[in-house]
Amino acid sequence: MCRLESWINPESDQMLVEGKITGVDMAIKEIKKDVYWVGAVDWNISNFHGYSLARRGSTYNAFLVLDEKVTLFDLVPEKFKWDLYHQVHKLVAPDKIDYIVVNHVELDHSGALPFMVEKCSPERIFCSPMGEKSLLSHFHKPEWPVQVVKDGESISLGRKDVQFMEARMLHWPDTMFSYIPQDRLLISSDAFGQNIATSRLFDDEHDLNLLLDESRHYYTNIILPFSGFVQKTLARVKESGLEIDMIAPDHGVIWRTHVAEIIGAYQEFSSQKVRAKAVLVYDTMWSSSEKMIKALGDALVEEGIEIRLMSLKRFHHSDVMGEFSDAAALVCASPTHNNGMLPLMADFLTYMKGLKPKGRLGATLGSFGWSGEAPKAMAQVLEEAGFELPLEPLRVKNVPSHEHLAQCREMGRVLAGKIREKLSAQ
Repeated sequence: MCRLESWINPESDQMLVEGKITGVDMAIKEIKKDVYWVGAVDWNISNFHGYSLARRGSTYNAFLVLDEKVTLFDLVPEKFKWDLYHQVHKLVAPDKIDYIVVNHVELDHSGALPFMVEKCSPERIFCSPMGEKSLLSHFHKPEWPVQVVKDGESISLGRKDVQFMEARMLHWPDTMFSYIPQDRLLISSDAFGQNIATSRLFDDEHDLNLLLDESRHYYTNIILPFSGFVQKTLARVKESGLEIDMIAPDHGVIWRTHVAEIIGAYQEFSSQKVRAKAVLVYDTMWSSSEKMIKALGDALVEEGIEIRLMSLKRFHHSDVMGEFSDAAALVCASPTHNNGMLPLMADFLTYMKGLKPKGRLGATLGSFGWSGEAPKAMAQVLEEAGFELPLEPLRVKNVPSHEHLAQCREMGRVLAGKIREKLSAQ
């Protein structure tokens, strides 16, 4: 056995003996005949470009097909390059890789590409037309053997074929799917994924409700702004007549039993249908704004509306968005701070606005000591994000009285009526 630190950052390939690593072993899995998962599990990641992964970590799925043309589909971040290399080496000498398929150039899936190109010297690197531009602007390697494949184009690996389908804006312009008809296998890049770090790779090894909840959370924080593209892509997949009995995304579990369920879930997510639910998000200094939003929430509950009360001091903005994914209304409360809202509320609203939720109701309220701009400032952001605001922003000086809290409750009752009207129009 080699020392652990040598395995993590080896200086050479000498520790690889007879196709196996002599350090810490990592499980590879055959997902279809001669198709292997060779990715990496990131147990400790907590944040990915503003999206909290503290709940469950993530996986970076890569797939190796052993055929006449040995082909690697997708890669891992640069920090996991040796993990990927060792995974591959358990199956075949890495310099035997003929093709690399890059379905998506974002660095969590292509960071290890320069390293693998150096080690493997592949005959071809396949990508979409937009992928070619993205590869060049990321890695500045015009000498790489990049071959662009167009939408609908196929290549032969020997016994297996690969059909390519552009899936633009799911969630980058360069994204494409790879479909192996002999295996009915769709390698789907970031679509249909979840951020879950797990050694149980398949969907039927987990509780389905948990997986669908994590899929919704992932969709809302990653794919939501591109819901129109999702619906068009799903329609194209259906029209193409592709027979799919396994979906292998680049994050999370592989769908082999509940394929219909995850496709149906994406139809639901992308429709942005909502239910009788409101997310109440707030920050507070001396609890006055908290008292106000709780009073509003009490009225919503009395009116039969489900609520989720979330303090921004406790919940990350991506977790709030995960809860908001199927909610009809968003209520924001913040005291006025430096003539505006508190920083955590500004952070959340900026994040939320970029995700472009559609067809939602909004309301704002908060306390103030001097000037009182926060409720109007929050309302302005909601309006700019396309929310319907049926109520005027409510502000209360310093500590709310019983009369003020009664106003908050009335605000909740009116909002509940508007939620019912919206649901009846769906």
